[in-house]
Amino acid sequence: MSENETRNDGPRRRRRRRSNKNVRNNQRSQNNQHKGQKQSQNKSQNKGQHSNQKNQQAKHNQPGGKPGGNRGGRNRRGAGNPHANARSSARGGRRPASSQYRRHPSRSSSQFNQQHSELPVSVETSAGGLVISGLAEAVGPDGNVDLSRIYVALIGRLDRRGRLLWSMPKGHVEPDESQHATAEREVWEETGIAGTVIADLGTIDYWFISEGLRIHKTVHHHLLRYEDGNLNDEDPEVTEVTWLPVDQLVERLAYADERRLARQAYERLPEYARAEAKAGRSTPR
Repeated sequence: MSENETRNDGPRRRRRRRSNKNVRNNQRSQNNQHKGQKQSQNKSQNKGQHSNQKNQQAKHNQPGGKPGGNRGGRNRRGAGNPHANARSSARGGRRPASSQYRRHPSRSSSQFNQQHSELPVSVETSAGGLVISGLAEAVGPDGNVDLSRIYVALIGRLDRRGRLLWSMPKGHVEPDESQHATAEREVWEETGIAGTVIADLGTIDYWFISEGLRIHKTVHHHLLRYEDGNLNDEDPEVTEVTWLPVDQLVERLAYADERRLARQAYERLPEYARAEAKAGRSTPR
C-alpha cells in the first residue's frame, strides 16, 4: 500500500522523518571542540618554541657569541649581585631618572632659557662612556680589524612613557674626583663591570628641568677597556644592561648627541684595536 492509498477507516498518516538538525548541531559542536583543542595545543607548542629561541638568543648575546663564560649578555633588575648593596649605597642622593624633564641640546638652549628664565640655574658635571670588549681579538693576522667581534656595554632606562631608552653609563663627578675616576666608578656602579679608561671620546652638554631648577649638565665621555665583572643592573636607576655588537651601537642609542659620539668612536676603533693587540692586552673571556 503506498503512502497516498487510504485505509478503510480513513486516509493513512504520513510517517514523520526524524530531524537531522540535532545531529548536525552535535557534530558541529564536537568539531569546534576538537578544533579549539588543536589550536590550544599549537599555541602552547609555539610558545614553548619561542621561549627556547629567546633563551638561545640571550646566550648568544654575550661578547663573542659564546654561551656561558664569566659575563652575562643582557640582564634585568633583580638578577642578584653580592656588590648590589655597595653600589646602591654609593649612589645615595642621586636624582631618579624619571624626574628629568627633557634634554635640550646647547643649540636650543637660548629658547629653553627664555621659556624658563624664572627658574634658578644649577650646573652639573658628569663622566662616563663606552666599555669595549674584544679589541685585541678583533685584529686578524693580516692586521685587518673585524669590528663585528667588538662589543660595548649599554644601560637602559624607562622614561615617563614606559619606553626603554638605551644610553652610555655615566654619573656625577664627586668632589676631588677626576673625570677618568668618575667614568670608571660609574660604569661599575651602573653595569657591574670594571673598565679602565684608554681614551677620551668627547663632551656633550644639555639643559633640563628637575625639582624646580634649570640644570645645565656637561658630560665627559671616554672609551674604557673591559677588565672584569659580569653585567648586572642592580642599580635602582637602571632597568636593563646589555652587551651590544659595536656595529649596532648607533642605531640603539636613544639620544642624538650620544649617537654622534658613537660614530666618532666607531671610526677610531680599528686604531685602538691594533694598539691593544700590539701590546698583548687581550680581553679576559
